[in-house]
Amino acid sequence: MEDISVQDPNQGDKVSDELSFVHDAVLLQEAVAAVLGVNALPKQTGSDEQSSDRQNSLQISGIYVDATFGRGGHSRLLLSQLADDATLIVFDKDPTAIAVARELATTDSRVKVVHDSFATLTDSLAAMGIMQVDGLMADLGISSPQIDDGSRGFSFMRDGAVDMRMDTSRGQSVAEWLEKVDDETLANVLYEFGEERHSRRIARAIKQMESYKSTLELAEVIKVAHPNWQRGKHPATQSFQAMRIFINNELGDVDDFLEQSIPILKSGGQLAVISFHSLEDRRIKQFLQRHSKGQYPEDENLPMPPNRPRYFSKPKRVGPSKAEVSHNPRSRSAWLRLATRTDTDYQQTLKQ
Repeated sequence: MEDISVQDPNQGDKVSDELSFVHDAVLLQEAVAAVLGVNALPKQTGSDEQSSDRQNSLQISGIYVDATFGRGGHSRLLLSQLADDATLIVFDKDPTAIAVARELATTDSRVKVVHDSFATLTDSLAAMGIMQVDGLMADLGISSPQIDDGSRGFSFMRDGAVDMRMDTSRGQSVAEWLEKVDDETLANVLYEFGEERHSRRIARAIKQMESYKSTLELAEVIKVAHPNWQRGKHPATQSFQAMRIFINNELGDVDDFLEQSIPILKSGGQLAVISFHSLEDRRIKQFLQRHSKGQYPEDENLPMPPNRPRYFSKPKRVGPSKAEVSHNPRSRSAWLRLATRTDTDYQQTLKQ
């Protein structure tokens, strides 16, 4: 989702501004090729890499899911490679992203839009009468429009309300949570979700604040409380990440999405997931390792481990090229992990 805006998102009509963003989706070609199960997409003959020119299209039929629509960079390229009878279901929590998705759906009947977390994957697809799909794609990174819009509360460089909700239509903001949370719980969140070594010291400083109305004020308190700054990295980076992940239940949603990917994917279907930090990447890596090897923690101490199903092929990992990192520095920490759903019938539980 790492999009780069070419204008001030705080000016003018927000939805119109979002629709005019220049998209710079990370690992774009690689992710779309992976979810389609091909080594590479056809080369475009025109200047537009997302050209819908049919002679440059794979014309693949089937049902596909973009579980994190964002501003639609991956979805648009995927649509350019799909046949007219294909279906693309897009999910997102963010109301502005959903507005962009619905605008796309008005011009392309293949697009179906779900305003919800990808953790609702199974139920949301079942409501459409869809039990299985040919490919699942997710980009877990926060989008640049979300960061660059100070009013969303994600940025420690632009002032705004301390919100940080992906879905501003529901749930509590970080500010509301900070008013109620105790020091110890806050410190644990900063440590667990931000891997912040100085979490207790920072938590005490945050709880001494009179109010939580300004992201810049919050960032400054964290900066003053932080005893050891990492060169080239704002001292509030990990704390802001932790609060954002916690308030949006990001890791829980990732776990739910991954587990649902097994029964949702058809035999031979593709899973492609992009992550931007170790907490998410570690989950994806371990999930694919378990389900590609049929080796599970509960079996480790058994004298005769049972034969477990192998739901995925050997997973692969792809990083951004030097050219992409040079063009888009926000891609430097991205990893794409991909695997193919195998023929083994899905079992609802591993415990026999």
